[in-house]
Amino acid sequence: MPRSEATDDEAVVPRRGRGTELLLLIFAVGISTFAYVNVDLGALGEVPADAMAYLGGFFVVSCVAHIVIRIRAPYADPVILPIVVTLCGLGLAMIHRLDLADDSSHATTQLTWMLVGVALFITVLFLIRDHRILARYPYLMGLTGLVLLILPLMPIIGHSIRGAQIWIRVGGMSFQPNEAAKIVLTIAFAGFLVQTRDALALAGRRFLGVDLPRARDLGPILIVWLTALGILTVQNDVGPSVLLFGSFVLLIYIATERISWIILGLMLIGFGIYAAYNVVSHVRQRFDLWLDPFIDPTGQLAQSLFGLAYGGTIGTGLGQGHPDMIPIAESDFIGAALGEELGLAGLTAIILLYALLVSRGLRASLVLRDPFGKLLAAGLATGLLLQVFVVLGGVTRLIPMSGLTTPFLALGGSSLVMNWVLVALLIRLSDAARRPAPTDKPTFTDDAVTQVVRVP
Repeated sequence: MPRSEATDDEAVVPRRGRGTELLLLIFAVGISTFAYVNVDLGALGEVPADAMAYLGGFFVVSCVAHIVIRIRAPYADPVILPIVVTLCGLGLAMIHRLDLADDSSHATTQLTWMLVGVALFITVLFLIRDHRILARYPYLMGLTGLVLLILPLMPIIGHSIRGAQIWIRVGGMSFQPNEAAKIVLTIAFAGFLVQTRDALALAGRRFLGVDLPRARDLGPILIVWLTALGILTVQNDVGPSVLLFGSFVLLIYIATERISWIILGLMLIGFGIYAAYNVVSHVRQRFDLWLDPFIDPTGQLAQSLFGLAYGGTIGTGLGQGHPDMIPIAESDFIGAALGEELGLAGLTAIILLYALLVSRGLRASLVLRDPFGKLLAAGLATGLLLQVFVVLGGVTRLIPMSGLTTPFLALGGSSLVMNWVLVALLIRLSDAARRPAPTDKPTFTDDAVTQVVRVP
């Protein structure tokens, strides 16, 4: 085949990238195992006896996920899975580090939840062959999301931890329904905005050079805002309400491309923060701790800042710091624990991994051909971005603490499992984005061309 024809054929059928994904997975598993071994070397001065078992197990789990992607989503982005495996590996290494200091076994629990998350990841890829099927029931998805948010308030199964009523307990096991609700509500928001974005994009009155939305179109954003305030007031937890309203505002901006929705959202957030500060004692306490971390008797935020300062630029080294001095370092403050032992350089590398993961989701959003897929990919990616910003912003005292967990890094079965479901949806969406568009004109390969018989 001539060179020009081969070039055209390659343009029609893009590379799947599965070989690249496998190489990156090997690198990710190597980084995870290296971090795990370095924890024991730094803390105990010896290589852990289960190092090879850890390496083999991590590699097998990663390869199983890779094989499923080869079968069910062959055109998916090859970078997403290796990033997630790297983040999970670093989180497991730090949780193991804290276990050595506290004589606990949280790393085993986290590894178990990771296996459950990978199992759900595989299930989602097998069950959802086309993401557009999720767009059929936006209102049912929205109702399901609201039910999930309300479940912790039920008198029998509802459970409170550290003052936050966001847990349910069934049969001795605890779960945070809001982790599932954030995915279900993102699907609902995407489906709803596909149907209403034309009306929401219409401009109303112009004020200071900005075209404000029409008053009749303010209903959806006000409903979500009131729902977020209700969650904040009743459940005493800032994180889910911030994530709920912030994700909706970003999605409505992406759907309509009108900056006025961002301005309106920021105004509602400002008014909501002011009202919550004066009404909800939990919110007032978070702001007071943000302004003066030393008034907290537990010393959470203060110890977090001390740990980050002690780590400096390059950190103390894995296993050689004192992250166990930070209260609940394995969950809410794992960013500070990593910052102490990996330093500013290591924490920046982790943030860049999150940025790359979000950019891959946004890239799929740009390339997808259907409006629902575009909004869903953008919603999942921006929701992840917002959560990372809120968590790490609270740990570094950029903003008040929210109570959210750092995705893939922090200890927490609910968060880890549902974030693997989120990754499965991103894989499905990226596969649809990179898959060649169907065409009526046949595409011939080299083998097909050689079999053509010329008839005189």
